[in-house]
Amino acid sequence: MKLDHVAMNRKIAVEILKWEYDSPYDFYNNKLTQETLAEMMDGSYFVITNDLSELIGFFCTGKSAQVPSGKKFKVYEEPLFDMGLGMNPQLVGRGNGYEFCSYIVKVIEEYYHSHSIRLTVAKFNQRAIYLYKKLGFIQVNEFSANFTDFITMVKKPSFYKGLSDTRDNDKA
Repeated sequence: MKLDHVAMNRKIAVEILKWEYDSPYDFYNNKLTQETLAEMMDGSYFVITNDLSELIGFFCTGKSAQVPSGKKFKVYEEPLFDMGLGMNPQLVGRGNGYEFCSYIVKVIEEYYHSHSIRLTVAKFNQRAIYLYKKLGFIQVNEFSANFTDFITMVKKPSFYKGLSDTRDNDKA
């Protein structure tokens, strides 16, 4: 499947805000409000489609990708590139995650190649955490907010990969 991305538009933002995930992932359901719509239209959100122009998901960057209460735990003090994402609930759990997330990481690395990427994920979402580890993210912080535990994970830019692989081999 060939993926592409464009800036978020109002019509798709409204559609995404109406997505409903099955439990326990319903934690990620949003409400369509003027505030949530305004955030999705602030320039930090991007739509991901396939070669048939079907809506696959979205990603966001910067403060939109952070859990606001994480600031009081100082998990966002290091100046890293934050990314958030959401996949169309009709595609979740069907083996699409690796290609979807790989595409987002590739886009971010191409445009912001000198930065490490940080993401925040609910600790219960072991399926996503497994995928992020497979993509090279490592856990760096943990915090609780609104009865939910979160972790932050970081991926160094691809050009560091060879260095870490060499160090790992030296330990063997």
